[in-house]
Amino acid sequence: MLLTGCGGADNRVLEEVSEKVYTVAPDANISIHNRDGAVLVYGSNVNEVRVRSLKKAYSHERLNQIGIDVSTKPGAVSITAKVPPQPKWTFRDHSGTVDFTIVVPATASISALDLNAGEVLLDSMRGRALRARLNDGRIFARNCFTNLALTMNRGTLMLSYDWWEEEKFSARVNLGQANAWVWLPSDSAFHLLADAKHGKIANDFNNLPVSVDSSARGTKIDQIVNGGGSATIQIRVDKGNIKIAEANP
Repeated sequence: MLLTGCGGADNRVLEEVSEKVYTVAPDANISIHNRDGAVLVYGSNVNEVRVRSLKKAYSHERLNQIGIDVSTKPGAVSITAKVPPQPKWTFRDHSGTVDFTIVVPATASISALDLNAGEVLLDSMRGRALRARLNDGRIFARNCFTNLALTMNRGTLMLSYDWWEEEKFSARVNLGQANAWVWLPSDSAFHLLADAKHGKIANDFNNLPVSVDSSARGTKIDQIVNGGGSATIQIRVDKGNIKIAEANP
């Protein structure tokens, strides 16, 4: 389906939407690769992967050059947006983004999610592991009771849990120049490790003092919250601030 956006003749945005469904095992391994745009992943009680892609460009030629490749084999699915390199040293069209909305089994694992610039959303995942890397933009992770490994160079990260489960899982976040917000229920039990090398940490679960690294002008926390439980929350930021908040104090 081809949709023409509003705007003048020279700057209108052309869009093309497609949607396909693939049957998979509930513990399938999934990898996702995109350049610019969005990757929204929702865990659900299904044995399928539903891929909705929205391609955007300023010309039909550029739009047609963007490909969506989905390859499947037993136990694995690979989803890739193939966007041609942007022309250099020319006034030719530099446009081209893809927005993915992907519904997967909640118990699936995501071995790799790579995005250069844009937005990543991860919702209700419970598989063995989930690894995502974003260069520039925003990451939202919500109710993911899995082993999260999130990496971002520049932008904003928001990690939240609306409720707590006594499961063994971890959220390990490494950020460059970014700010991190973490929302956790008041009754959550976890080991908190937070390190802002050049920034500050605000902690609603602050029953222990925050240590200050005077040599780097940073702050660190190594704290057992509500007995610790089996979960680990580890946030590291090179340049930026960290906020650990009670979601329902």
